[in-house]
Order: sequence, then C-alpha cells, then structure tokens
Amino acid sequence: MMQYPDMWSAVNIAAAVQSGTVSAVEIARLSLDRIAEHNQTFNAFTLVLPEQSIKQAQDIDRRRRAGEPLGLLAGVPVAIKDFTPTAGIRTTFGSRAFEDFVPRQDAVIVRRLREADAILVGKTTTPEFASSWFTRSDLFGDTRNPWDPSRTSGGSSGGAAVAVATQCVPLAEGCDMLGSVRGPASFCGVVGLKPSLGRIPFDALRSKFDDISHFGPLARTVDDAALFLRSTAGSHPVDLFSYLPPLRLDSEISGQPETLRIAFSMDLGYCAVHPEIRSALEATAFALSAAGASVEAIDLGMDADDAELVSNASMVWMAAHYGDLRDRKPEQLSQLTLRMIDIGRTFNAARIKRVDFVRAKLWQKLAVIFANYDVLLCPTMAQPAPALSGDDFDFGGRNEQGRLAALDLTSIFNLVGACPAISVPCGMTADGLPIGAQFVAPPHNEALVLSAARAVECVRPQPSWGQ
Repeated sequence: MMQYPDMWSAVNIAAAVQSGTVSAVEIARLSLDRIAEHNQTFNAFTLVLPEQSIKQAQDIDRRRRAGEPLGLLAGVPVAIKDFTPTAGIRTTFGSRAFEDFVPRQDAVIVRRLREADAILVGKTTTPEFASSWFTRSDLFGDTRNPWDPSRTSGGSSGGAAVAVATQCVPLAEGCDMLGSVRGPASFCGVVGLKPSLGRIPFDALRSKFDDISHFGPLARTVDDAALFLRSTAGSHPVDLFSYLPPLRLDSEISGQPETLRIAFSMDLGYCAVHPEIRSALEATAFALSAAGASVEAIDLGMDADDAELVSNASMVWMAAHYGDLRDRKPEQLSQLTLRMIDIGRTFNAARIKRVDFVRAKLWQKLAVIFANYDVLLCPTMAQPAPALSGDDFDFGGRNEQGRLAALDLTSIFNLVGACPAISVPCGMTADGLPIGAQFVAPPHNEALVLSAARAVECVRPQPSWGQ
C-alpha cells in the first residue's frame, strides 16, 4: 500500500493520476483512512462521503484508461466547508437552525472543483454562520489545533485548516470575510489565500453585493493554493464582482526574493503583537533581505479606532443576515451569535457608514505603498492560537499604550477586497505553535502575492505536522 508522504501534494497527486502512476481510487482511500485516523481527535469534519468519493474516483480512473482528458485537480481529495452549499449534501452553516438543511445546488466554487475532477471527501467544521475566530458550534463541538489539541484551530475555516494540516486532504475550501481563511492557516501552519474580491465567484450568502466575502484555498504549499485558484477562478453571473481582469499565473510559482520590494509593518500602526510573533516576523524579514529582497519598515498609519470600527461592523453584518432568526427561533442560536446580533443592532446607519471612511483611508495609504513597493508584509495574527476555552470577546480591548489587543491583523484588509492577501508559515513559538506571515498585494495581482509567499517558503523552515 502506498503511503501518504509529506511531499505528496495536490500538484503531485494530479500529475500522478493523470499519468496513471497511481489510481484516483487509491488516493481517495488514503484520504478517507487519514480522516478516520484523525477526525475523532481533532474534529475537522462534520461528515465524510466515502461512497460518493470512491465512486467519483472510479469514474476518473475509467476516463483515464479510456484516454479522456482529465481536469487540473484530477484525483485530488478536497474538503468543502460546512458553510458552502453542496447539492444533495447537508450544509448546516454550523447552526442548529439549519441542522437538516440540504441545498439543491452547488455553489459555483463546488461545481468548478467537481469539473476539475477534484474528489469531494467531506464537509469541514465552522462556527455558527462563520462568525468566530474559534471553530466550535452547538452541533459539532470544538475543532482542535493539531499542533496542540488544547488550543483552537482558529475560525471560521478551522476545520478546513486542520484537514489540510493533518494531511487528510491536500486542499480545502474556505471562506474569508474578516480573515477566516488566513487566520486558521496561520494557527495551523498551512497556506491560506484570500484572492481578489470576485476572483472566485461568491454565492454563499443572500447579500449578492457583499464586498468583504471571498472564497479561497487552504493548502500545504503555495503551489497547491495556486492550482486550486486556477481551477476555480473566473467570472460568473452570480457575482457581479467576478468580472475582473483575467487571472495570470505561471504554471509554477516562482519565489525569487531578489525581485521583491517589500514594505514591512509589524503592527499596522495600532495592534499589540505578541513578542514571539514579532520575533518570527523580524526573522522572516531578515531572511528575505539576506536573500536579496529589498525590505523596508514602514508605518501604515491606521489606528485602533479604525480597526475597532471594522470589528463592530461585523456584528451589524450578523444582525442583518441572521436577526430574523434571533427574533423567530432564538433557542436555536448560540449565545455568541445572539450577543453579536444584539450588539450589531445598537449601531445606527450613520455610524456604520463610517466604515467606508476607514476603507478610503486604508486604500489611500496602500496606494502610496504600492506605488513604491510590490507587497506589504505584516503578521497574520497578533497572538498565537488561544486556548480552546477562549472567546472572541477576550480580545479587542486596549492595552496600557492604547494599542488594540486584537487577535488578528487580517480583517482590515477585507475592506480593500480587490487586494489579494495570503498567510504563509514563517516560524514557531517556543511552545510549538505555528506563526504566519501575511502579504498583501495590489489589486487583482494574485501572481505577486503568491510569489512573495513562495519566497518565504524558500527562505524559512516550513512546519511539517506529525514529523
């Protein structure tokens, strides 16, 4: 029986299946075996699809033997977040209010993964309505960090990050509204990409003009994330924002530090950052500079009030989307969801409109940066993965210096959705918890943000769970 070696990536699996070196069925069984081995401990999957995935793999193998062309993700096991609609497969959004909900059609991203011949092996955990940095729900409990099961995996794509980190799947789909792909990627030691707004059509919400919501991949390597993006990007009528300049990616992502001009901000001007994260980011900046990159410290100049308003606006988003459930079926909602909705309802329209002022301020500063540098580098998360017993409201106050004691440095970049952002592993804490570096690139330039992340893979040791 073939093993599942650490280097067995999505790129390698697709090439091996397409050449007939290995069968899609064998790969599917290996993935299912890994899920059976690890899911009870880490709780990454809400459901697994053994019969469906084996049947799909058998069809891929039959078509290969017949000489038919296969998709870019031929035979690659993929997991779908339990927030993303899947036709005929239960999708609960992590909520008891949707415990028995079965969508009638796939989200566009799911359809494209199927068309690319990825094998859908299961659905991954999410907090209720993808609304928390802690992936836990009344339906499925806590999802644990594979590096330390007493810690959270992050949220809201925590199950997806754990599924990739533990090598249950090489690729998993996530959605990123305030960092829900990048945050769990950082906490679990994998790659997480927020593409440009609309690059992958977003159709998981009623608000068709939602300008902070992105689908994106979680992967173990930058090359795998790029393969996912190639397979799912492109315009579609469900999403007006998806009509973008064409995606331009080389077949392989080049990581050449000597070509990069990097603006480096440790705290974006407002955030209290953990000392070990500061140290890891400084080491990353030094390693990139030593390899030939131009790295200069800059002051982004945002402030704690800006970031605090963005956080509060997310609760207004919750009130708008799920306030009707709070009124009709409050007993079916978690205490966290109820609290967020109630807070969101206290904000008037004029106060929320001020978010656009923050958006304008941020873009004006980024526009100047991108006129002089290729990418912005900063930490992904301000703190290492918290304990499972933690709560979103543990974070967000001010410290003695007036800095925001936030958990993340991701959410503010959802205000400039056209700018792709990525988290890539760049170090470990003394306790063995992964640390992520975040790059942000100019609008619609996924090639640049992926290349910057690839450069980090070249100059910094990458974590390998279970070794």
